[in-house]
Amino acid sequence: MLVASTLAFTVCFMVWMMFGVIGIPIRKQLGLNATEFGLLTAMPVLTGSLVRVPLGIWTDRYGGRIVMTVLMAATVPAIWLMAYATEFWHFLVIGLFVGLAGGSFSVGTPYVARWFPRNRQGMAMGVYGAGNSGSAVNKFIAPAILVAFGWTAVPLVYAAVMLGTVILFWMFSYSDPAHLVPSTVRFSDQLKALKDPRVLRYCQYYSIVFGGYVALALWMVQYYVGEYGLDIRVAALLAACFSLPGGVLRAIGGVLSDKYGAHSVTWWVMWVSWICLFLLSYPQTDFTILTVNGPKTFHLGLDVVSFTVLMFILGIAWAFGKASVFKYISDDYPKNIGAISGIVGLAGGLGGFVLPILFGALMDLTGIRSSAFMLMYGVVWVSLIWMYFTEVRRTRVMGADAAPSPSL
Repeated sequence: MLVASTLAFTVCFMVWMMFGVIGIPIRKQLGLNATEFGLLTAMPVLTGSLVRVPLGIWTDRYGGRIVMTVLMAATVPAIWLMAYATEFWHFLVIGLFVGLAGGSFSVGTPYVARWFPRNRQGMAMGVYGAGNSGSAVNKFIAPAILVAFGWTAVPLVYAAVMLGTVILFWMFSYSDPAHLVPSTVRFSDQLKALKDPRVLRYCQYYSIVFGGYVALALWMVQYYVGEYGLDIRVAALLAACFSLPGGVLRAIGGVLSDKYGAHSVTWWVMWVSWICLFLLSYPQTDFTILTVNGPKTFHLGLDVVSFTVLMFILGIAWAFGKASVFKYISDDYPKNIGAISGIVGLAGGLGGFVLPILFGALMDLTGIRSSAFMLMYGVVWVSLIWMYFTEVRRTRVMGADAAPSPSL
């Protein structure tokens, strides 16, 4: 069941990230600026985010097997139609329907978690979440198809793959009536969970480790092409150095969260992210100083190897972070995993929708490609401060609740 679910999620994520590669020739074909390109890549992410809350509730009520099967089957016609789109608005509208695939996370997470005891749920959700590596699979497969047959062949192949996955998932997945949660809760009632400060905090964390992951996975291929002048196949391969560990190693993050606790893992993830994004934010710079021997010019900036290494480390950190956030949820809301994971997933997905648009707008405004990392650096700062005041700084040093001082 876990293998079948992880395979299904991998294919869904591969389809969801399709514009990260085929968006580059589409951008040239339509003459899009950076902001329009960001909107193009973000449209599937919007739908995949908005449907997460209802999908999480339906999974609790009807079971993950039926919901996942119907969801994947519904995306096949839209994926196929993508090959025949010619106008910008065509891609935006069809992208909304293709984006349904992104909602699969809120189906599979509670589905697989309920098959395991509580002390192994972090591992189970981490293994399932490793399907995020579908982003890397997309970067391996799509460029090869694109170069050989043109970009229109990519959605045709992906539609066939998705249809085959629907069949395989139905054959090798199972249902357990004991896992269903009878409920008459409405969507509006479910959103009231946002009043819980813990849920808001988890939404903030996930908007970085997942929303940032999705946004950069969509943005990196064109970043490599524009910043370093690489061929699209080489650019996609290097971009996979971020996407692949960001997906595959999520299972390890789940195991670490089970062993050391969600808080400890998330705290270190935020600090590693802060350091990496600080270095990635620095733009390519030439500056001249006056020395005793006259003016001397220096160049400061990351070369392609250093950039890729930092992205690789960031991908690992965010893989662990994605698992640790959902370990928080399984610990705090064991009877309501589907609904809460849907809300947190919605926040993460909306981050993945908004960020590519902001990346494009900042690049159009400043002309600096690394402004994307500057934005992410600021967001991580907010999370670190929030986490410190709400989770780290718990010890009272004054007042009735303070620990007694040792006698001299």
